[in-house]
Amino acid sequence: WDAGMRSLLGISTAGDHKDGCMQDVHWPGGAFGYFPTYTLGAMTAAQLFAAARRALPAVDADLERGDFTALNGWLRSHVWSRASVLDTDQLLREATGKALSAEDFERHLLRRYAREPA
Repeated sequence: WDAGMRSLLGISTAGDHKDGCMQDVHWPGGAFGYFPTYTLGAMTAAQLFAAARRALPAVDADLERGDFTALNGWLRSHVWSRASVLDTDQLLREATGKALSAEDFERHLLRRYAREPA
């Protein structure tokens, strides 16, 4: 950790845990259960966005222009207005047509980091 911090940022964390890997409040607090929820949230977001893309073919071009109107409308209809009525599994099934799956998240990761086509 310290070697990486010195190499990348020019900061030494040797003997100083407040600036080292223990700076994340989850680690010293023993709240390791949060980490899987980050992945579940990312999977959910990827699945919802894939469904929005299917429903809104121009959504990527809209977002490139900074226009969130269509996406916000889709989210309002399929997610935000339903979130207090349905549990997460029901909401995902209604909004995307399937239960939570890693398929869209994997496709997102490949597109983003491996630069593979969608």
